Amino acid sequence: MPRLALYTFGVLKSPLADPAPLTREFYDTGEAVYRKISQHPGYLSRAETTGGDRGALFEADWGPWGEFAVPAWYSKGRTVETTALAATLSLWVDLRPAFDAVHTGLHREALNRRHDWFERTVHPNYALWWVADDVIPTWADGVSRLEHLGDHGSTPQAFTFRNSWAPDGTPTRIDVTGPKSDQVR
Repeated sequence: MPRLALYTFGVLKSPLADPAPLTREFYDTGEAVYRKISQHPGYLSRAETTGGDRGALFEADWGPWGEFAVPAWYSKGRTVETTALAATLSLWVDLRPAFDAVHTGLHREALNRRHDWFERTVHPNYALWWVADDVIPTWADGVSRLEHLGDHGSTPQAFTFRNSWAPDGTPTRIDVTGPKSDQVR
């Protein structure tokens, strides 16, 4: 059974290493959001460093998720001191659980604050695509899908919740007016 891959990418207003209150708040909120998301029904896994250090994104060992990569248009730093981005790569059982997890609870609260932490951009900030049940997507896959979405719009290769595709490549719709639940296991 195919699984849903979700790649997110945003450019932060200041580097992750910045000791300013907003940066600390984003970092602390992110930790709580990750914990909550990992308990959501339909969540399978996410890319994590083998050493657990989120600050060293480019130098970290991501195991089967591959070498860390960013879109070509990202122009900020790539060192622990200068990196100003947030990216996630995760696997889900289907569209509905992923949509619900993104649009409920702590993640919804974080989305409401995104303009405090992230620069506004003309680029998409997430992409979805289907992978075979034995495939772990890589960071390079996520970047490729996000860039494809930005260049071509929603296609079976890369899509959004609003304009989504079924695993067989046919258009599909989920009700994006609101989540169906905020339950966790």
